[in-house]
Amino acid sequence: MKAFNDLADFSNEEIRSLVELASRLDSNPEPEALKGKVLSLLFLSPSLRTLASFQAAMVRLGGGSFVISPDMSIHGLETRPGIVMDGVAAEHIREAVPVIASYGDAIGIRAFAERKDIASDMREKEFSSLIDLIDTPYINMESAMNHPCQNLADWKTMDDLGVPANGGKFVLSWAYHPRALPLAVPASTLHMAAKRGMDVTVLRPEGFELPEAIMQKAATAAETAGGSVTQTDQRSEAMEDAHIIYAKSWSSTRHYGDKINDQKLREQHLDWCVDEPWFANAKNDCRFMHCLPVRRGVVVADDILDGPRSVVIPEARNRMLAQMAVLHQMLGGQT
Repeated sequence: MKAFNDLADFSNEEIRSLVELASRLDSNPEPEALKGKVLSLLFLSPSLRTLASFQAAMVRLGGGSFVISPDMSIHGLETRPGIVMDGVAAEHIREAVPVIASYGDAIGIRAFAERKDIASDMREKEFSSLIDLIDTPYINMESAMNHPCQNLADWKTMDDLGVPANGGKFVLSWAYHPRALPLAVPASTLHMAAKRGMDVTVLRPEGFELPEAIMQKAATAAETAGGSVTQTDQRSEAMEDAHIIYAKSWSSTRHYGDKINDQKLREQHLDWCVDEPWFANAKNDCRFMHCLPVRRGVVVADDILDGPRSVVIPEARNRMLAQMAVLHQMLGGQT
């Protein structure tokens, strides 16, 4: 495996193989599988689970890792293209990235969307410009429109729960958040559930529709896998017979990059906080998923997050296990 960038790059059989490997590495550890291997980790945006889970994954497999972020550089890292470097930063990302990559056997890169121009972000312009600087295997640790490590962990989480692929209903729901957040998780989560073969409903208020290209990508995956994709602003309709509700906040695509109008629109939907009444028409054992971090009392009620519906903790642990499987294949572990 030379790259782990998008679940769309893999067949369902390959994904299931990775999920099975993740489970096997959990029950039957291989503490020397990646002995002597080094993973470079470049974080151009903040992280808790992604950083900790990758470091833990490498240690559990016998390898090592190091972390670089602009705030950690003693020189300061400049990321803007075409800039005259007469300010504080003494090093540009164009030199830093290939150097960082050369110190490891693979590199993980996390770089959020700029969220100024949706067309540019849809093209993954920033992430692609970084990948063009390296020739080592790489892992997308979240970009403008992708978060494949989260997607693989979520796939495994549903398998662990026994949630059916074909015939399973997955609700991806927008939730209120005081800030405009990126589209990476909702876009890639939608595709993951559709690729798994589920009947997926995107539940969102008017103005928060996902871009047509994202919806079409998911619809194509669903058609191949025997699932379906739809979207609505009707909560009771969306939640009927749902097996999973996956809550996530994202920017208004109607006012993308326009913070003022985005804020005005989202503040009309303070009641989009997942609570028990949302589950009235769902399956009795409908579960709540979220990639974390999550704002209590804003995105989801405490009773849900602390109750039996929530699987956010095992979901987060699956990040480490899923990444162990990816690293095991990428860095030469025997499957």
